[in-house]
Amino acid sequence: MQTSAVPDLAHTHARPVHWLATATAMAAVVAAAGLLQPRAATASPPGPRTNSGTAVAAAPAPDPAAVELPLQCGSVKPLVTARASGDLDGDGNPETVVAARCDAGSGTPPSGVYVLAGARDAGPRVVATLVEPAQKLSVGDFAVRDGAITATLLGYSSPDVPSCCPDVQEKVKWQWQGGKFVRSAQNSAAGA
Repeated sequence: MQTSAVPDLAHTHARPVHWLATATAMAAVVAAAGLLQPRAATASPPGPRTNSGTAVAAAPAPDPAAVELPLQCGSVKPLVTARASGDLDGDGNPETVVAARCDAGSGTPPSGVYVLAGARDAGPRVVATLVEPAQKLSVGDFAVRDGAITATLLGYSSPDVPSCCPDVQEKVKWQWQGGKFVRSAQNSAAGA
């Protein structure tokens, strides 16, 4: 009689207790995987944490005076006409929104609307332009509430309207959606 080169595998027969132990182990793995879920995603990376894992206090809102705004003003200086702060992207740190124009002596120079974000190591910077001065709009009412920016934009119905007297008004709102600011009209009316 010839002996087998394979050892006796009589102990490998599955018994009900083995199946029960395997099912229990699998249930424990599935339950642990369900408890260890990643954090919800936001528009920005999570705020800094200490070595103990506790969150560091939110950074202060960016100061517009510390940022060079992308305005072409020539020999006059840029003028911030409105500013408001709030957490716009849900990352726990406030952003600052500013309406700014060139500090001209007369007329109504066009405004730009900019979103500033702060970085602890690099300082504040412009992260979004919501209204370009080239659009020839001025900014009236302006606010940041509940993660949204609202503004009244003033413009002109034709090139014949004097720059002192905008005659078109549009109420707009911007919200952070899908990694960018999305604009929607609140309502619009001609003839202010």
